[in-house]
Formats: sequence, C-alpha cells, structure tokens
Amino acid sequence: MTSAAPFAPAQRLRRLLPGSFTLLLLLLALGIFAQTPARPDPAQWAAELRAFARQDSRTPPPAAPILFYGSSSIRKWETLAADFPGRPVLNRGFGGSRFPDANYFFEQLVVRYRPRLVVLYEGDNDIAAGATPRQVYESFQTFEKLMRRHEATRRTPLVFIAIKPSLARWALYPRMQEANALIRHYIAAHPQLLRFADVGPPMLGADGRPRPELFEADGLHMTRAGYAVWTRVVGPYVGK
Repeated sequence: MTSAAPFAPAQRLRRLLPGSFTLLLLLLALGIFAQTPARPDPAQWAAELRAFARQDSRTPPPAAPILFYGSSSIRKWETLAADFPGRPVLNRGFGGSRFPDANYFFEQLVVRYRPRLVVLYEGDNDIAAGATPRQVYESFQTFEKLMRRHEATRRTPLVFIAIKPSLARWALYPRMQEANALIRHYIAAHPQLLRFADVGPPMLGADGRPRPELFEADGLHMTRAGYAVWTRVVGPYVGK
C-alpha cells in the first residue's frame, strides 16, 4: 500500500482519461503546453533605470529622438552616434530584458521621450528562457498596441530588428525564426508604420551558420563587426 501511494494521482487520471493518458504524457514530455509568460520584475532593473535618469539630468536627451530599445544587443550598441552621424539617436536598451520587461517600462522608457522612430530588439532572451514563438509574437503585438494607444507614439514608426542567429543559441534559432516569421507577416500586413529589419542572412556565413567574427567570446553578444552588419541593415530605416 505504501509503495503504491505516489502513483495514485496518475492512476486516478488514467481512469478518468483512459484514451488520452498516454497522449497527455507524450505532450508533457515534448513540452507542448506553453509556459506561462515571464512576469517583469521592476526591482531587477532599478540600477539601470537610475542610470538612465542620471544620463537625462546630466545630458538632456535629444528632442524627438530615434529611440533604440530592447535587450543587451541594444544596450551594448555603444557606437550608435558614430554609426548614425547627424541623427538624434538615443539608446535605452537594458541588458537581459525580455518582451514583458520592454512592455512594462514602455511609458517610462519610450513614451516620455516622444520619439520620432523606435528601433526595437527583443525576443532573443524570451526564446532562450522557454517562451514559445507564439508568445514572442503576441508580446510584439502588445508592444505595437501600446505604441498606438499613446498620443506621443500613435503615429511613430516602429522598426523591429529580427531575432539574430548566434553561436551560443544556434540550437534555438529555428524557434527564433518561427517568431521572426510571425512578426514579419504581421508587419507586412501593417506597412504604414511598421518595418522588419532582417539582420539574419548577413550574419550567416557560406556554411549557413553564424559568422564567428561577429561575436564576442560568449558567442552571444556582438563585436564591432557584428554591429557594422546591423548598421548596414538598419541604416535605411533611420535615414543614414
């Protein structure tokens, strides 16, 4: 009796769903049931938000900037001003962020600057943390709806930088490409204010894999050569 106790819930479920029990176990094993979307933790970003506030007080941001927003691939783009000379660029990337974080801080880090253009990179960390391509797509839709909800961004164009291929997350790239495809399709259906900057193809070598020279030692974050690729792809959208 004692040894059988741990299996009692499964036995009851088998009796309740005799024709579905094996399929249920298979679906669980394959991870078909989507994970709950990540919830933002505002305290996690307190230091970075304070740093942004200090920057704004010491050097007032440009009026109606071209706002670059998103995760560490944006935060580490430290050559924005040199890459887009004469353009009023403003970097508000915060490393490690996911789409729910970008959406949570939308008013604080996007609306307040009343940008003329938003360039967004998110989804990379979402997929790495287990989000499904559909969840990433829905998070993008939420971000776009936030832009249209606020007067300051209602007519502001949005450029989405495709989730990039990388050495460190190459095994996840098929899922990233699924998310990219969903977002690209949505953008194609709403061409008035949305653009898709596909950085993927030029980041791949002749062998179809990520070019090593584009990445730092961690295989995830980019070198200057990687950002040169992004500059060429994103440039036409920001008027370089």
